[in-house]
Amino acid sequence: MAAQEADRVVVDTIRDREIGVEQDHLDQVYRRLEEKIHEAEFLMHDAARQGQVGTPGALAERDAQVFRAGVHLNRLNSEFEDFLFGRIDLLRGKDGKKGPDGAYTSVEPADDAVRPDATAEIAETLHIGRIGVLDTDYSPLVIDWRAPAAAPFYRATPVDPGRVVRRRVIRSKGRRVLGVEDDLMRPELTATLGGAELAVVGDGALMAALGRARGHTMRDIVASIQAEQDLVIRAPAASVTYVEGGPGTGKTAVALHRAAYLLYQDRRRYAGGILVVSPTPLLVAYTEGVLPSLGEEGQVAVRAVGSLVDGVEATAYDEPAVARAKGSSRMLQVLRRAARGALELGDAPDRLRVVAFGRRVELEADELARIRHDALGGTAPVNLLRPRARRLLLDALYAKTGAGTRHADPELAAELRSSFDEDVTTEDSFTGFLDAWWPELTPRAVLSAMADEKRLGRWARRVLNPGEVRRVARSLRREGYSVHDVALLDELHTLLGAPARPRRRRELDPLDQLTGLEELMPVRQETQRERAERLAQERTEYAHVIVDEAQDLTPMQWRMVGRRGRHATWTVVGDPAQSSWSAPDEAAEARDEALGRRPRRRFTLTVNYRNPAEIAELAARVLALAMPGAESPRAVRSTGLEPRFTAVGDREPGEVVRDEARRLLERVDGTVGVVVAMSRREQAAGWLAGLGDRVVALGSLEAKGLEYDATVVVSPAEIADESPAGLRVLYVALTRATQQLTVVSGRRDEPDAAGVPDLLRD
Repeated sequence: MAAQEADRVVVDTIRDREIGVEQDHLDQVYRRLEEKIHEAEFLMHDAARQGQVGTPGALAERDAQVFRAGVHLNRLNSEFEDFLFGRIDLLRGKDGKKGPDGAYTSVEPADDAVRPDATAEIAETLHIGRIGVLDTDYSPLVIDWRAPAAAPFYRATPVDPGRVVRRRVIRSKGRRVLGVEDDLMRPELTATLGGAELAVVGDGALMAALGRARGHTMRDIVASIQAEQDLVIRAPAASVTYVEGGPGTGKTAVALHRAAYLLYQDRRRYAGGILVVSPTPLLVAYTEGVLPSLGEEGQVAVRAVGSLVDGVEATAYDEPAVARAKGSSRMLQVLRRAARGALELGDAPDRLRVVAFGRRVELEADELARIRHDALGGTAPVNLLRPRARRLLLDALYAKTGAGTRHADPELAAELRSSFDEDVTTEDSFTGFLDAWWPELTPRAVLSAMADEKRLGRWARRVLNPGEVRRVARSLRREGYSVHDVALLDELHTLLGAPARPRRRRELDPLDQLTGLEELMPVRQETQRERAERLAQERTEYAHVIVDEAQDLTPMQWRMVGRRGRHATWTVVGDPAQSSWSAPDEAAEARDEALGRRPRRRFTLTVNYRNPAEIAELAARVLALAMPGAESPRAVRSTGLEPRFTAVGDREPGEVVRDEARRLLERVDGTVGVVVAMSRREQAAGWLAGLGDRVVALGSLEAKGLEYDATVVVSPAEIADESPAGLRVLYVALTRATQQLTVVSGRRDEPDAAGVPDLLRD
C-alpha cells in the first residue's frame, strides 16, 4: 500500500508539473492575443479618423480598413477562450525548411534523428489550436489546426508516427489548464526535451476525450480526430466525396471540420459559401457552436432540412404513410399539375370584354381555355408565362377586330397593332381580367389548394392511390409544415417562378450627404462587408454542400438540396444502416441526379468512438435483423457496464421511465436522453417534467446524430413497428449512449423474466 501511495504521489507530481508547463505557455499566448486585440482596436480607431477627411479615396480606404480590422477583431474575440487544445513533440526532420506558419515542413525524421541506443532529442514542439498565433519574432506560439503543420497531430499512429514522439491533448477552461493526456507514438524511444526525459501523463488522449461528460451541444472533438477521419477532412474538395460510417464513427464531426478546413485551404474558391445540411433542428442546435470553435463563422450555413426554404420552419410531423407519399418522386408529377391547375381556382372570369377601334370585342370561355392551354404549353415557370398569356390574349382580340387585313404596308400594320395593344392594355377591364384570370401564384397558396381532397384527387390521378390522396390532403389541413412539406414548397417555387421585381434604390450613406459627396457619387458603392452580407442573405446556391445523415433524405428532399449546389463540390456523409427512408433505391436515384456526373471519391469510417463495446454489441443484434450481413463499426473501449433491462409490468410506463431517468442522472455527470416512438414525444416530455435540464425526451427520428452520456430506450417494439424502416431507426436509438444504456420494455415487447425484449434477445 505504501509503495502504491508513493507511486500515485509521483504520478500526481508529474501531472501537476506538466500542467504548469502548459499553463505557462497558455499565459504567453494570451498575452500575445491581448496585444493583437489592441492592434485591431487601434486599426478600427485609425480607420474612423480617416473617414473624417471627406475625400472619396479616404472613405473607400476607411471602409476597407474597418472591414479588415473588424473581421480580425471579431475573430480574435470569438477565439479568445478555450482555444488551445493540443501539442506534438517532434524529432528533427530530413530538411530545415519552414512553412509560412513558422513550423518545419519535413514529415519524416532525419536519418540520424534517433541514435543507435534508441535515444533522441525533441527538436520541435508545436501547440495546436483554433487559430494560429505568432510571437513578435514570427515564431509559432500556436499552429492553426487546419494548417499542414498540424496534420501529424491527427494522423500520427504508433504504426506510422512520422516525426511525432508524443501527442498531448490539453484540457482547459477559460484561461486555466485543467489537465493533460498523452499518447506515445514511439514508445521504444527514450526522448529528452531540454535535457530532461520526456514525461508521459494519462491513459491516452483519445480515451480521455471520449470519457468526458456530454452536454446538449456538441463537444469540440477537434483534439480527438483520428487518422481515418483526418484523411476525409483534408481530402481534395473536387467533385463528390462520399463518407460512410456506422454510429459513433464521427461522421458529423468530420463534416463540420471539413467545412472549416476547406475554407482555410481556399477561401477565395469558397467565398460563395458552404452549406451544411442536417436532418433535424436538434442536430443543428447540437452543432451550432462547433464551427466558431474551429476558427470559422460567417461563411458556413448550418441548416436543417426543414429550414432550407427561407421564411419556413418545419414544426409538424407526418405519419410514415404520409411521409412516404410526400417524399416520393411521384409527387413531382402531382406538383406540376397543381402548379398549372391552381390558375383555375377561385372566381376566375370566363369572358373577356374590351373596347377597341370603337367597338366591343369579346373572348368567350372556350377561346380563353384554348389560350391558356397554348400559354401553358411551354416549360417555363407558371408565373413567368403570364407575359406569354398576355400576348396571346392580345393576339386573339386583335384577330377578332379584323384590323390585321386593313393595311398591306407592314409599317402601317405594325403601327396599328402597336396602337391597339397600347389602348387595350391601359384599360382597367383588361388589367383587372388578367389579374384574376392569370394571378400570381405562391407556393403556399398552391400547397393549401392541395388540401382539398377532390381537387388533389384530380391532380394526383394515376399517381397516388385514393388512400394516399386522403391522407396527404388531411395532413395539409393542419397547422404548420413538416419537413416533407418544405421540400414540396421548394419544388413549387421552382415550378411557379417569381416575377422580376423592380430593384430598390439603396439609401445614401449619411456621410455622403454630410461631406457633399452626393454630386460626385450619386449612389455610393457598397463596401466589401455590405456586399458579403447582402450576398449571404440572397444566397440560394453554394460553392460546397455538405449533407449530413444523407441516408435519410427523400427523393424530393434531394431535389431541394440539389438546387442549392448545382455548381458546387459536395461532401455526402451517411450510413445506409441508419436510414429511416423506406425506399433507398428511389432516393439513390434522386441523389445521383442531384450530384450529376461529377466523379466520386469514397471513404469508410470503421471505428466507433462513441459507444462502449457492451452497448455496441447489443445494437449489433438489431443491425443483423435490419440489414443482414451489414458490419458494425468496431468499438474501441469497454466500460464493464452491461445495458440494463427493465419491464413496465403492471406499473404505468411514465412512472417506470421517470424512475430510470432519475437513476441515470445520479450515475452520470452529463446528459440523459429518453428515446421513444415519434407518437409518444409529447407524452414522454410530461413523464420527465421537473427532472431538470440534463434530461431530454425525443422521438426516435429526432435522435439521429445526437449523443448522450446515458440513454433510456422505451419500447423497442413500438419504435420498430412505427415504419417500414423501424428496425434501422431502433438501431440508431440504441447507439446514442457514451456510457450507460437502459431499455424499458412495454407489453408489446414480450419481455422475458429478466426484462429483455424479444427483439434484443440472442
